[in-house]
Amino acid sequence: MPKIIPDSITPGAAHEFRAENTRTVRPKDASTLIIVREEKGKATLLMGKRAATHKFMPNKFVFPGGRVDPVDSRVKVAKQLNTAVKKRLQKEISARTSEARLRALALAAIRETYEETGVVVGATSKKRVNIKHNDWQSYFDYGVEPPLHAMDFIARAITPPQRVRRFDTRFFMISADYLHTPPEELDRASGELTDLHWISPKEAESLDLPIITQQVLKIVSQRLALPAAQRLKAPTMFFKFDHGKPSYSEI
Repeated sequence: MPKIIPDSITPGAAHEFRAENTRTVRPKDASTLIIVREEKGKATLLMGKRAATHKFMPNKFVFPGGRVDPVDSRVKVAKQLNTAVKKRLQKEISARTSEARLRALALAAIRETYEETGVVVGATSKKRVNIKHNDWQSYFDYGVEPPLHAMDFIARAITPPQRVRRFDTRFFMISADYLHTPPEELDRASGELTDLHWISPKEAESLDLPIITQQVLKIVSQRLALPAAQRLKAPTMFFKFDHGKPSYSEI
């Protein structure tokens, strides 16, 4: 299987990685979901623009996502993560990491996508779920369950040290075949992301993007070039800082 290696992180990323504080802030777990529509040989992705009021990456176009919430580790699911995906998640954290935490990383991406866009990523389920969390309950009221088995783990990125806000973000990818709501129905968005629309990876390159999103777009394109059966087995790229310089490695 060919290696999935994006172009080097360029010096032009310096503005995004510049130190803003003298103390080191521990990064918070976060998750992002890249939903891919493949129709007639063309792939499009759901992206939106972060509000100007956001203190972290305002006015940048991104994929939906956000912080992992403690409740995410308590959500019960019928379908589990793909074995290859689970192994990569365990490898980048610890072999002793609980199943609940591994699931939470993926579940947070689904929940945050629902909260920010109103889009329901889920497989139809007849099982009634009751949970003491408004957004998760609203999600389950659609009669769905999180399709963890179909989620790919394609990238991890840690915000540089000395930043006021730091995140340890996992980027997941899933096919729009698992959308429970029509893809064009984007009128239930919370307002956290504006200008929500479907766009091809190539067209997205012209948007005002965070540097890490530029890199992840390349990974998405390379992933889509693989046969569908091989995608979940492909390696994950890990972006971080070593001795003040951006670097990446393969998980």
